[in-house]
Amino acid sequence: MEGLKEKSLSVPKTMKAWVLDGPEELRLTEKPVPRPGNGEVLIRVDAVAICGTDVEILTKGLPAWIEGGLPFNKNFTPGHEYMGTVVELGGGVDEYKIGDRVAVEVHAGCGRCERCRMGMYTSCLNYGLNYGEQNKGHRANGFTTDGGFAEYAVNHINTLVHVPDDMSDEEATLIVTAGTAMYGIDVLGGLIAGQSLAVTGPGPIGLMSVAVGKALGAQPVILTGTRDSRLNMGIKLGADYVVNIQKEDPVEAVRRITNNKGVHYVMECSGAPNALNEAMDMVNRGGRICLAAFPGQPVPVDLAKLVRNNIYVYGIRGEGNSATHRAAALMAQKRFDAKLIHTHTFSLEELPTAFRYFRERIEDAIKVVVKV
Repeated sequence: MEGLKEKSLSVPKTMKAWVLDGPEELRLTEKPVPRPGNGEVLIRVDAVAICGTDVEILTKGLPAWIEGGLPFNKNFTPGHEYMGTVVELGGGVDEYKIGDRVAVEVHAGCGRCERCRMGMYTSCLNYGLNYGEQNKGHRANGFTTDGGFAEYAVNHINTLVHVPDDMSDEEATLIVTAGTAMYGIDVLGGLIAGQSLAVTGPGPIGLMSVAVGKALGAQPVILTGTRDSRLNMGIKLGADYVVNIQKEDPVEAVRRITNNKGVHYVMECSGAPNALNEAMDMVNRGGRICLAAFPGQPVPVDLAKLVRNNIYVYGIRGEGNSATHRAAALMAQKRFDAKLIHTHTFSLEELPTAFRYFRERIEDAIKVVVKV
């Protein structure tokens, strides 16, 4: 396209953006368009998906952390599952060009702490330290810096993933969701073709865990949940077996399917209070469990059973270890149809309605996307 070698496209001085006032109080306003610094680009946001964590931020504030405290009444713009078009390059950027379509990871990390240097930037030890004299350079868009419920956003190049021309904007917002599933499988040790995987909870991350697991050769893939419509979608994404836990005990079902051997891996994506205890009974001795969701309250766990059976438990935060790049590659190769979980689209001005559809699961909403 014309102008690819330019440093920027025409960019306005101000933009529409939603900001979080008090809890449950989103307000559409005008903000200055941010400018990219060294190693950063300015992205015109084309689409942004709503995530369960956005709801947590809207209601409780955490895990967003702005200027050393909760994000309320600080002119903060949430939203982290977005994609768009590169419209301006910061200093030293030659990895991307004007006009590139990109999806974004949330976390850039500070790049200087022990965890970031290990590639564990979602566990950055300087989380939230990006202001004033405390500025260590950490960035987590939609959490510690402004996010994507706006017309423009600045991102570090380390958070960018190329989007193929034949991929829709809506599907591209799901790259991060698939990347979270990929990261979970990474921390489990890397799924080997022919190993068994149980996924508990058919929300967006659970469904993408089914898709990524099957794309990597898992056999069988078992999905458990309460909604037949979600379970049927899991079949379309690669699940070999589905279990409606309102009709059948999930542990007994997994044991029956595996001839009482249990599975090698469990991806726990439900956040149900007894989920970890059930996962311990689903997995075989020496097996591994990844917690990708969390209960709202502390829960009792049979730790002795973990020890006796040499079971490994991991927790993940977001989409670390550049897993989005591998998930994006699977999507570009059409190894699974991620857009199946996109159910609703709204305009930027309709963001409160989009949140209502997501929260209340209106019309069985799964991934709700806002087009900017």
